[in-house]
Amino acid sequence: MLSYVGRRLLQLVPLLLVISFVIFVALEMAPGDPVTLLLGQNASPQAVAELRAELGLDRPLFLQYFSFITEAVQGDLGVSYRSGREVAFELARTTGVSATLALTAMILAVLVGVTVGIVAAVKQYTFIDTVTRVGVLAMVSLPVFWLAILMIIGFAVKWPIFPAFGWGTYGHLVLPAIALSTYPLAVIARLTRSSMLEVMSSDYVRTARAAGLPERTVVMKYALKNALVPVMTVIGLQFGGLIGGAVLTETVFGIPGIGRLIVTAIEGRDYPVVRGAVLLGTVVFVLINLLVDMLYKWADPRQRGV
Repeated sequence: MLSYVGRRLLQLVPLLLVISFVIFVALEMAPGDPVTLLLGQNASPQAVAELRAELGLDRPLFLQYFSFITEAVQGDLGVSYRSGREVAFELARTTGVSATLALTAMILAVLVGVTVGIVAAVKQYTFIDTVTRVGVLAMVSLPVFWLAILMIIGFAVKWPIFPAFGWGTYGHLVLPAIALSTYPLAVIARLTRSSMLEVMSSDYVRTARAAGLPERTVVMKYALKNALVPVMTVIGLQFGGLIGGAVLTETVFGIPGIGRLIVTAIEGRDYPVVRGAVLLGTVVFVLINLLVDMLYKWADPRQRGV
């Protein structure tokens, strides 16, 4: 297991190099100039040239990239163009907020999604199963930002139960977490249902039923444990994918998380913040998937020798 973890962590190095280079090229090709945005359209050419030199934007792209990699290895992600604070500080300030939102949304998605998937599998071809499948299809199809706006209109404006914007209380967490959890909840519920149906048709489940065991025991003790093995992988992928959903959710609800930070940085051409946030998201995504793979090997004895 330790050698497996070591190999996966080593694979992270070239991945970060490729992604950082792609981000450098993409930002260079993007329209707009950060210096012009900082100084304004009426800035003199001399002032523009001086600020470009101060920020290091007058150097060739490969030299900028080499400097960034050299400093990033030492833990320095640069300084934000707009705030003047270190990018590491900006990320640390916002990551906790986004982690709280993503973790809450994922817990909600797992608890509800697995439960709905089990019920739909047990009640296959019934009215409950039909309603469940229609609801799952609707949640997969609804855009997160559109659902978030509807929830604000319904539960913050028309019926002022929860606050619409901001962060700081448990009430601020409810609507964003529900909106962010809908897509992974639907995916988990659909996969849990199909996995449960496959497992419940296996020989050992039929044997358990023939032995006279209660249906609840057959479902929860024998079927569910094996059905959740493939679901674990999807849970990890969906948790990593919540980073992308958080960008829209935090923007709509005015949450000061890393998603909103990325949007603000892109609008203001704050290149160091964009690069740092993308690298952080890559590291988090890879580590989450590594953890899921380890749990998968632990849960499925057939995978331990792989």
